[in-house]
Amino acid sequence: MRSMSTTASSQTRSTAPTRRRLPSPKRRRKSVRSWRRPPQLARRNALLKQRRKEIDTTVEELEAYLLGLGDNEYFEALYRLAAKLRGKSGEIFLSKKDLKRLPKNFTERMEAAGVRASVSQTPADITGGFILKSGDVEENMEFAAIISSKRDEIEDLINRELFAR
Repeated sequence: MRSMSTTASSQTRSTAPTRRRLPSPKRRRKSVRSWRRPPQLARRNALLKQRRKEIDTTVEELEAYLLGLGDNEYFEALYRLAAKLRGKSGEIFLSKKDLKRLPKNFTERMEAAGVRASVSQTPADITGGFILKSGDVEENMEFAAIISSKRDEIEDLINRELFAR
């Protein structure tokens, strides 16, 4: 008998009407306003798209600027990058263009920056900067790689400088 009464009571419970909870007044206001927002969202999205385009353009111009430096300024930039690798040694790989315009005192200046390395006569497939190979370890100091790894920091800087109010 007991089993029948429990099934009967569970059946009545499942068919009984359930109370739905109404959304709070704040939620109702938000849902009512949301249908009015597409023009605002479109405007905001267009603004963000333009901002992203400006940032991408600025990053591309940064790399072009570095690649377009004169020989003296360009190699000074390489020496500053080498200073970040102070104490390392190995073989330095440069682009074909850089090998052609390599200063005579390049290895001495690299040693002064703290990197003891010989220059490979095999050109690296990079556009600017250098790669320091020490055994199996490669330190990629190519401009594009550095910009890519620091992209978030660069974007923050550009946002502060270009879009600050």
